[in-house]
Amino acid sequence: MSAYNAVTWLLDRNVDEGRGGKLAFTDTVSELTYGDLQKQSCRVANLLRRLGVRREERVAMIMLDTVDFPAVFLGAIRAGVVPVPLNTLLTSDQYAYVLADCRARVLFVSEALLPVVKDMVGRMADLDHVIVAGSDAHGYKKLSDELAGESSSFATAATHADEPAFWLYSSGSTGMPKGVRHPHSNLAATAETYARQVLGIREDDVGLSAAKLFFAYGLGNALTFPMSVGATTVLNSERPTPAVMFALMKKYNPSIFFGVPTLFAAMLNDETQKNERCGSRLRICTSAGEALPESVGNSWKSRFGVDILDGVGSTELLHIFLSNAPEPAAMFPMVKSVNCWSMRPRPGKATGISAARAARRSKVTGPAPATSTFATPMAATPSAAAVTTCSRCPASGCRRSRSRAR
Repeated sequence: MSAYNAVTWLLDRNVDEGRGGKLAFTDTVSELTYGDLQKQSCRVANLLRRLGVRREERVAMIMLDTVDFPAVFLGAIRAGVVPVPLNTLLTSDQYAYVLADCRARVLFVSEALLPVVKDMVGRMADLDHVIVAGSDAHGYKKLSDELAGESSSFATAATHADEPAFWLYSSGSTGMPKGVRHPHSNLAATAETYARQVLGIREDDVGLSAAKLFFAYGLGNALTFPMSVGATTVLNSERPTPAVMFALMKKYNPSIFFGVPTLFAAMLNDETQKNERCGSRLRICTSAGEALPESVGNSWKSRFGVDILDGVGSTELLHIFLSNAPEPAAMFPMVKSVNCWSMRPRPGKATGISAARAARRSKVTGPAPATSTFATPMAATPSAAAVTTCSRCPASGCRRSRSRAR
């Protein structure tokens, strides 16, 4: 089996193709070019090696959306270590459960979020180190200090396409958050399908995502998709209120805006923002997380002249697998599965409806299935043993399910 590390395709390829000096991420305070990010990810990989973290062991991330997030996430993957981004709004008890479930050796945490976990990290049997991203580490290791002495070169781990690259945890709507494991090939699979075939993402795009990076939706929007073509992402560490999002749009003039129905509605209905625009470059918007009301989509199109693509995705399948498409501009034209995804409609008509309703009526399988974590098995989720190579997707390691579960 040939070696394949997602960071080589996602990050190093951009530098090799001459985009090392191009802006990759800005968080309104700091910026990282693709070249800077490559060096910073190598420093993170060297740090993890110095701390004794071994291949396929987990490191947890409770981090705000700043330039530190992609550096830690990609640095861990480069080292063959498995990053586990966690929802920044969980309770102390939920964090304790998840840290025990993933058996994290290291916790990276933003300074602003440290108070939620500081009283319980000492009780985590597998947790050896806490590293704080911020100006004051409050007695723990400080990320900037730890990275300052590390080399900006690292021999990327010779991982494989089906080897675990990262874990994500679901929202926990049916109890505690459920962990799912994603292999290295899944990032390219979502980029080559939804990002390229539906969004038509390109190098000159500037993306802004309301969904945070710890969500599967946000991870694709703000990291996988733009990096797959060498585009630029605007990160927002604050709560995505209408005022904040309009301000970011005015400052950075994004070409793609990734939102959710409640935010689109709030931006339309906020009287204090009624004269705000979305910039001159905005060409497409996406929505996921819940069904997009037709009235919201039509009102957005009327005011801003841009369509919202309504999609359905999941943590287990990493991003959107069912979406309406750009043009014609009708809110609910024929809803179809993203190429390489297979949908088997259940009995009954499913035309002229939203993507969310269509998904509820179908059995969905595709190229980026996740497997369960140690303590949270997912019966009926397609696993690596149940998939074959997909000839319709050029992504390295792309796989398509045979519609059978382990």
